Amino acid sequence: MTGQLHLDRLVAAALDEDAPWGDLTSEALVPAEAVLEARLVAREPGVFSGAAVFSTAFRLVDPAVRVALLAADGERFTAGQVLAEVAGPARAILRAERIGLNFVQRMSGIATQTARYVDAVAGAGARVVDTRKTTPGLRLLERQAVRDGGGHNHRSSLSDAVMVKDNHLAAVLAAGLTVTEALLQMRDRLPHTAHVEVEVDRLDQIPAVLAAGVDTVMLDNFTLEDLRQGVTLVDGAAIVEASGGVDLDTVASIAATGVDVISVGALTHSVRSLDLGLDVSSGRTP
Repeated sequence: MTGQLHLDRLVAAALDEDAPWGDLTSEALVPAEAVLEARLVAREPGVFSGAAVFSTAFRLVDPAVRVALLAADGERFTAGQVLAEVAGPARAILRAERIGLNFVQRMSGIATQTARYVDAVAGAGARVVDTRKTTPGLRLLERQAVRDGGGHNHRSSLSDAVMVKDNHLAAVLAAGLTVTEALLQMRDRLPHTAHVEVEVDRLDQIPAVLAAGVDTVMLDNFTLEDLRQGVTLVDGAAIVEASGGVDLDTVASIAATGVDVISVGALTHSVRSLDLGLDVSSGRTP
C-alpha cells in the first residue's frame, strides 16, 4: 500500500494541473447546492487497483464527498460490476472525476495485464516482476498495481540494489580489468546487505560472473535453449533472471526453462488503461 502522504501529493499535483483556476464549466453551470450520486462501473473484466488513490481524488477536492469502495485492490471483476459508489456535492464530484478515473484506470490496466502474465506461468515456479520502465513520478503507484495483479517488484530505483549491465562491463574491460576482478573490487566497496545482479548476453560470460559470488545473474535476450543451458551453468549458485523478448506468447516457454525470475517491462511501459466509467445514478438540488 502506497503511503497516504505520497498519494496526497501526487493527486494534489494532478488536480492542480487539471483545474489550475477551478472548474470553469461546473462553477458556471452547476448550482453550488446540487448533489450527485454516481457509480464506478467496469466496462470490461479485469483486476482492480487504485482504491486509495481514487478515494483521495474526491477527498482532496471536498471532504464532504463520500466514496464507498465495493471492490478491493487485487480483486478480479466482471464487465458491468459496480466497483465504488460516490455521493456528495456535484461540483466536487465533477472536478475530481477525471483525475480519479485516470489513476484507477491505469492502475487497473497494469494489474490486469500483470495477472495475465502470472496466470500464464502458473505452476512453473518463476516470479513475474516489473522493471524501472515506469511513468516518471508514478512508479510507486505502478509498482503497487503490479503487486495487485499478483506480480512482484524488481528494484525500485538505482539506489536499492546493484545491477551491472553490458555498458558497465564494457567500461570495466576498457579499463583493463577482468570482469571477475572488477566485481570483487566492487563487492569490497558495498555494504554487506547490497544485492548484486549482473546482466550477461552470452553463455560464456556466466563463469566469470559466478566467480565473483553475485546474487543474481540476468540472462538477457537468450534463446530458450540458451536459457536452459544458463540455468544448468548457474546450478543454484545464484538467482537466474530472464529478460528481453518476453510477451504473453513467450512467457510460459521462458518459465519452463527453469529460470527463477522473469522481468517484463511491458507490465508498465506499454499497458492499456482499463475501461472504467463513473456513471451518474441520480442528482438533485436541495
